[in-house]
Amino acid sequence: MGVTGIGGFFFRAKNPEALSAWYSEHLGVGAGEHGHWETAAGASVFAPFPETSDYFPADRAFMLNLRVDDIDAMCERLHTAGIEISTDPAWDIPGVGRFARIHDPEGNPIELWQPDQA
Repeated sequence: MGVTGIGGFFFRAKNPEALSAWYSEHLGVGAGEHGHWETAAGASVFAPFPETSDYFPADRAFMLNLRVDDIDAMCERLHTAGIEISTDPAWDIPGVGRFARIHDPEGNPIELWQPDQA
């Protein structure tokens, strides 16, 4: 088809500089020049949801899902930094992986995903 992956994720922010710094400090995302971020190869999901979905907050048009290699360590680091984390064993899917959720300082939902090892 010609598309080889997601080239970027662009969104509006009330304070782009502060939000960029938060993502860089707490998640290691977009720490390079112009927000450049080298990612590891792996699965990405592109999935529109029904307008009535309750999978993420109804007042948000998107939820960012980030792959992590050690969800327990990531959650501990975020908790230590004072970031509220939501987990629910019902979110974990055998064969798919484990999940946790946080919000950035502007309220954007972020799902952390540790894929199951094949």
